[in-house]
Amino acid sequence: MPHPAAEVEATLARYVAVREAIEAGEQSWSDLAQFFTDDAVYIDPAWGRIQGIDTIREFLVESMTGLEDWRFPLLFTAVNGDDVVTVWRQIVPGTRPDGGPFVQTGVSLLRYAGRGKFSFEEDLLNMTHVLEDLAESRWRPGPGFSIPPDHPNRDVSRPA
Repeated sequence: MPHPAAEVEATLARYVAVREAIEAGEQSWSDLAQFFTDDAVYIDPAWGRIQGIDTIREFLVESMTGLEDWRFPLLFTAVNGDDVVTVWRQIVPGTRPDGGPFVQTGVSLLRYAGRGKFSFEEDLLNMTHVLEDLAESRWRPGPGFSIPPDHPNRDVSRPA
């Protein structure tokens, strides 16, 4: 049975506020860890499956260090019971020859677990598009950048 809609929506509103504060440079990506259960699963298209709050927090720091000049504005959110969807842009620095940005659309699927926390997030991006934009933009990572693992865990199953 899903949690009350008002509870899910209130948590999502807090999550969005933190995302907006990160976008404004007022908070860090690791501040999103507060929204996950201790045993949460986070699936990233490049880094694979990350499980457990401490590992998720480390991932949020490691994966976003060196990307300080990227932007990830939210476009919209949707809620259906305990399932939450966020749609966002990933904007790589630089401009195309026509003056437009290097931008990809991302989608995050989250599962609300109660008490203001999510037990699952899966981020979806077209990685071919990302890699093409990185090559064309000639973007170079900032200090502390870490590359994703060579062989990430590709288990996309949701926790029970």
